[in-house]
Parts: sequence; structure tokens; C-alpha cells
Amino acid sequence: MILGIESTAHTFGIGVVKNGKILSNVKDAFTTKDGSGGMIPTEVAKHHAAVKNKVYESAIKEAGIKEKDIDAVAFSQGPGLAPCLLEGLKFTKEIALKLNVPVVPVNHCIAHQEIGRITGAKDPVLLYASGANTQIIAYESGKYRVFGETLDLGIGNFIDTFARYVGLGFPGGPKIQELASKGKNYIELPYKVKGMDIALSGILTNLQQKYNSGKYSLEDLAFSLQETVFAMLVEVAERALAHTGKKELVLGGGVACNTRLQEMCKIMCKERGCKFFCPERGLLVDNGAMIAYAGEIMLKAGVKVNPEDLKKLDILPRERTDDVVVSWK
Repeated sequence: MILGIESTAHTFGIGVVKNGKILSNVKDAFTTKDGSGGMIPTEVAKHHAAVKNKVYESAIKEAGIKEKDIDAVAFSQGPGLAPCLLEGLKFTKEIALKLNVPVVPVNHCIAHQEIGRITGAKDPVLLYASGANTQIIAYESGKYRVFGETLDLGIGNFIDTFARYVGLGFPGGPKIQELASKGKNYIELPYKVKGMDIALSGILTNLQQKYNSGKYSLEDLAFSLQETVFAMLVEVAERALAHTGKKELVLGGGVACNTRLQEMCKIMCKERGCKFFCPERGLLVDNGAMIAYAGEIMLKAGVKVNPEDLKKLDILPRERTDDVVVSWK
């Protein structure tokens, strides 16, 4: 019985997993009152501190278990916002010491990869599209390798920044998707694929300039934004499939909730003769269940920190996906 704690960014989530089955997945996300601001890490950390006990109790109750049933606690060690990660670590240590159980430190990006197994995918390429992270990841030679990534902004931050700029508030992804569904005219935007990597800051500037010109409707700009940047993501994902020879694509991260991105990936996979997998929405956004799920796999392979060694355990806010030695595969 593994408890998983997620606290890398705006979401504080706790999930419970037993033998690969998700028993609960509870979360509470930080939002700004008027929707105009972004995330100030210290403010988000205060949110996490305020909701942690409530989320914990709800996750235990939803799972139908007692505290003493928990065999280990997994937590997001990084990458993420340091004040937020620290809240997760403090709470993890608190629970682990109280229950005298080991802790499993989990890389947040790898958790998005591992939860893809729940769909039936065996050895996929992951298109990981979230707020701060945009990476094409696949397992090769003992590590989850990054075959392509953003050179500047994460795809979610890019969409949110444009949404805030035009007054849509935070988070902007769902609102941009809604507007895009009403767009009719494609407006040409810069297309920035550089080898296996993408760049988004120039496209953001171009979108802002076009919006300021008053010549284009917001619906058409949202439509063109999605068509352009999602095509870039699909292109590098397809190139990674070709390079690795893998036959499965999994979507992960909050931006993967976008139905147009899912549709474009499905079309590409069909044309390539590949299988397409996408976990349910609650497992795409940041969540505690994916941390527990990855934590259980790692624990079974012997990855753990015992209660007496918890003082040495720290957060890794800048840990990369390919820094982690994958000893459980």
C-alpha cells in the first residue's frame, strides 16, 4: 500500500496505490482569486501547507484504508518549484516518521512516464506536455532519455502566458481550447522546430503582436496557436518514434488534456502504424496517484530511504529526467 505525494507546482495531490491499482487520487490546486496572476512559489507553498492535512485525510478515506495500512510514502523530489517541493518533503517525512515506513523519492517527469503503463503501453515514447515541461522521453540503456525538448518555455506556460496577456486569466489552457474550437481562419505563425527541439518564445511574441494589431479575432489566434504548436510537438514525437523504432506513443502532462492535441497524435500514430495511449484526465494533470504508482514500481525494485536516514533526504528542484538511473526496469 503506497501513498504518493505530489507538490511540484500549483497542485497538492495525494494518491493511494496497491498492486498497480489506484485506490484514491485527491488533489487541491492553487488558483489566483481574479485569475490575472501566475504562480508566486511562496504563495503556492502556503496553499500546500494549508490544504495538506485535508487532502491526506480525504485520500485515506477515499481509499477505504487506515493509516497503519500504508507500507511506504512516495513523493515528488523534483523537478519543480523549491518552496512547493519542500512542503511535500516536510509532509512526507512527517508521515513516514509517524508510521515508521520507508520513503521513495520519485522524479515527477518519470512519474508521468510510468503512469502510462496503466493504459497497457509497454515500451512507449512519451510526449510530455505540461506547464513547465515539454519533453519527448523514452527508455533506452538504463535511463529515460530526453529525445527532444523545449529550448525556452514549457508548452503550458506558453499557452497560459498568452491567455493572461489577452485577459483570459489563469489557467488559460481550457479557455484557449474553447476559443480555438470557434476559430475558422488559420493565421500563419512562426514554426520553430530545431532538430528534435522546439522553441516557443518567438511564437508568443508574434501572437502578442498580432493580437495588438486588432486585425485578427481571438478565436482565430487561439485556433492558429494550437494548430501550429501542436504540429511542432507531433513532428518531434514522430521523429522520436522513427529514431527509437518504438511502436507506442503515450501522452502525459496537463496540456495532454487538450482534445485537439490528442486528435493530432492519433492521426499521426494511425499513419505510422503505431498505437496511441492517453491516460484519463485525472492522471494527465499533476496528481498524487502517479507518484504512488511510480513509487510502488520503484519500491519493489528496492529503491527506498529508511526512516532512520530521512535527515539526508532533500528536494532536487532542477533534476532532469535523464539524471535518474532507472534501476527498476
